[in-house]
Amino acid sequence: MHIPDGFLNNDTAGSLMGAAVVAVGFAIKKVRSAFLEKVPVLKARLATFPDFGGGGSEMSFQNKLTKYGKEKMWKMATIGSLIFSAQMVNFPVSNGTSGHLLGGVLAALILGPFEAILVMAAVLSVQSFAFGDGGLLALGANIFNMAVFGALGGYYYFKFLTKNAKDIKKVFLKSAFVAAWLSVVFAAIATSIEIALSGTKALAVVLPAMTLTHIAIGFMEGVITVVILSILIKKNYKLEIFNKEKAYEE
Repeated sequence: MHIPDGFLNNDTAGSLMGAAVVAVGFAIKKVRSAFLEKVPVLKARLATFPDFGGGGSEMSFQNKLTKYGKEKMWKMATIGSLIFSAQMVNFPVSNGTSGHLLGGVLAALILGPFEAILVMAAVLSVQSFAFGDGGLLALGANIFNMAVFGALGGYYYFKFLTKNAKDIKKVFLKSAFVAAWLSVVFAAIATSIEIALSGTKALAVVLPAMTLTHIAIGFMEGVITVVILSILIKKNYKLEIFNKEKAYEE
């Protein structure tokens, strides 16, 4: 799934880098509003400055990390480490491309869709810069495919599957499996189209190779996602998907 450098032309890589930057920036804005709160702070004035009747101190505000933000950051770090480890296990596809588990839907259901984008983007950036897993110029494409298309898209496909359910908990694991599986397949299709648009390989060649491989990988993704979610539910772990008091509007 990680696209190496040289597989995308400059136009395609540049466009996807721009799209990834916009998506990550939007996710940061959404998450930041939930993680920080403004608190009043009294600041003493310097004696060298004249006091025009305001007293010896003035009121200002600064951002402070909320309790929710502290807890969520620890969760993001934990899930990020899990996904990082899972993604380091690659399955060769063809001509230098590879397949692996994504973890995007798992992260989105546990953390929330925009937190999942940030976690996936961080994981992919570390892999690219530190381990050479995915090209630097193709980083935008990899973030778009796996963080935006995979995590965010998979999350909202899950929401679509469960929108008419009277009790989401009854269809939760089944819907999570389908969403996780399809997120991998659709991300593979997006990767194939980008490679074809760049003129690197014909769509008739790359699409079957990537799709067929990721149908199997997606099945594994679905199973692993369900197993982890089942364990967390049994331990009464608070999943963000069940959080009725959302910290931000999706």
